[in-house]
Amino acid sequence: MRALIISADGFEDSELRVPLLGLKEAGITVDVASIHGGPIHGKHGDEVEVDRLLDEIRAEDYGLLVLPGGTAPAELREQPLALAIARAFMTANKPVAAICHGPLILASADVLHGRHATCYHAVADELRAAGAFYEDREVVCDRNLVTARQPADLPAFMHATLEQVRAWLPTSERAS
Repeated sequence: MRALIISADGFEDSELRVPLLGLKEAGITVDVASIHGGPIHGKHGDEVEVDRLLDEIRAEDYGLLVLPGGTAPAELREQPLALAIARAFMTANKPVAAICHGPLILASADVLHGRHATCYHAVADELRAAGAFYEDREVVCDRNLVTARQPADLPAFMHATLEQVRAWLPTSERAS
């Protein structure tokens, strides 16, 4: 399985780094995609190398989409390619994991109507306006969608994300 993390400058450092390392530790190949090449920079000084540009991404090549928070989603939600990728994952019912401000990309992609989700409290109204049923809990799972509120929720977020990945894999590929 391959996972895709979409982010940009201004990401919340731990919300990108913890999934990146956790997924790799679980044996999952991970690509980080962004608007431009080179490294992207976190709010607190972390630097992550970009593997692919958004225009190089084919959603069908990946089994999981991760959307970290920070200020990066504000820029990404203005990118038609980022929205198209998010729509493709949601339409295919592939696992999508978004934390903090990350769900804003899904709101802009218009794929949250009728879905239960959470996010950073300051942007909860935007999720509601996009038709989501907002829940103030550390992690909310709704079918293929896993959402979480903030960096403190990362342990629960990663656990739920990995469970979602295991459930999505064909039975022959699931680890016992």
